[in-house]
Amino acid sequence: MHPTQFSSGDVIADRRADYARMLAENGEHEAAVELMEQALELVPEWPAGLVRLADYAEKAGLPAKAVPALRRLLDLDPEDLFGAQLKLALLGAEDVPDQPPSRYVEALFDDYAERFDTALVEKLDYSVPQKLARLIVEHADRDFGLAVDLGCGTGLFGAEIRDRVRRLEGFDLSANMLMKAEEKGHYDLLAKADLSLDPRTSGLFDAGLESGRADLVSAADVLMYLGDLANAFALAAMVSKPEALFAFSVEDAGEGDGFILAPSLRYAHTEQHVRQRLEEEGFELLKLTRTTIRMDGGKPVSGILFLASRMV
Repeated sequence: MHPTQFSSGDVIADRRADYARMLAENGEHEAAVELMEQALELVPEWPAGLVRLADYAEKAGLPAKAVPALRRLLDLDPEDLFGAQLKLALLGAEDVPDQPPSRYVEALFDDYAERFDTALVEKLDYSVPQKLARLIVEHADRDFGLAVDLGCGTGLFGAEIRDRVRRLEGFDLSANMLMKAEEKGHYDLLAKADLSLDPRTSGLFDAGLESGRADLVSAADVLMYLGDLANAFALAAMVSKPEALFAFSVEDAGEGDGFILAPSLRYAHTEQHVRQRLEEEGFELLKLTRTTIRMDGGKPVSGILFLASRMV
């Protein structure tokens, strides 16, 4: 039996991991670390076991145990399905990467798709789609020929803008999220695409994206899963007509000129970083507004909504 995320393939190791989980849920993280170390002595190449060990060690304030576990995990899983590189960066053991691992983001949302709408809208008071659609309509109270929804997810923004567009296309990295979007019936085209890649060299346009056609481009609550926004904004520019609108949201990193990696493993961006990347790609900033975009752990998450226009 091959080790999987849920089972090590060894009954004794699994039992110890289960006890470790119960201890961790009770706040006994040091004891959980000891049990996970015992489990991994039996199955040293169990990726999910290394994830658990690193998580319990971090919560126990034992980075000297968390860091080696994460480095071993990266050795076993170069595609970084579990986001070990991001976790190492949060521990100060690596530089913050410009982009998260694509396989990590894809797996995260493939797993999350079934419960995404309920969790985000009903439990976390997520409001970006409505606020972003309102920002667009307040500036341009008209219909759009083609809207391209980058990182469309389950189609929450598509539902808000559908009656304003004649054709709506959505692109996302997660196949499961695209399936949920298709069920809602708002999109004329849905296709898989990795927005973190450089659109000039990645073959993204093979996914169905076409250059210079969109009257409206959106990126609602997706840029926090990217670091440097250069590639995403280059893509937005390539698909836009002259004078097309570009509407998007970011988590607010406050003062400065770059981006940060938050404990949530999402990126937050400064206004200055966004302004710089927009200017580089030929966009004029029309309006921005600061607002709460969701709750997280019972606390409001501050964000910025932007509306820009592609200059002629």
